[in-house]
Amino acid sequence: MAARLPDTSDTAPGAGTLRAMTVADVAAVAAIEQRAYPAPQPWSAGIFRDCLRVGYLCQVLELDGAVAGYGILSIAAGEAHLLNVCVAPELQGRGLGRVLVLHMLDLADRFKAHTVYLEVRPSNAVARALYKSLGFRRIGVRKSYYPALPGDVREDALQLARDIA
Repeated sequence: MAARLPDTSDTAPGAGTLRAMTVADVAAVAAIEQRAYPAPQPWSAGIFRDCLRVGYLCQVLELDGAVAGYGILSIAAGEAHLLNVCVAPELQGRGLGRVLVLHMLDLADRFKAHTVYLEVRPSNAVARALYKSLGFRRIGVRKSYYPALPGDVREDALQLARDIA
């Protein structure tokens, strides 16, 4: 059974408002996903709606009333999986990704997860550095995990984990 977050908001100092995602946010979230990951296979609006429907912890970060980023976390059997986290490309480099990931780690802790898992592309050096700075460690590799454009080679995924203290 998926954990559900009460409909409360948290203000991140200097970084906007963190709150539960709603169906009304899906278009903005999907648009950010498309801009951040244009090819070969960004998540669709339908995938985000499905995440809401099944009760994943879906969060948005708002700046000046507009969605600036989002995170999706599933929790089951004492484990959390950070399925997706993204900041609008035009807002990257301002520490918002750190704010989002820290918020998702806090949610994992509040819902009694012992460990948080995620996958990241080896080519995503910025995300890898962020996760390392937050205490994630490499636990494995998923070969040919990420889709590729026709004629390109699929990219592996680095599997990372972090214990919740």
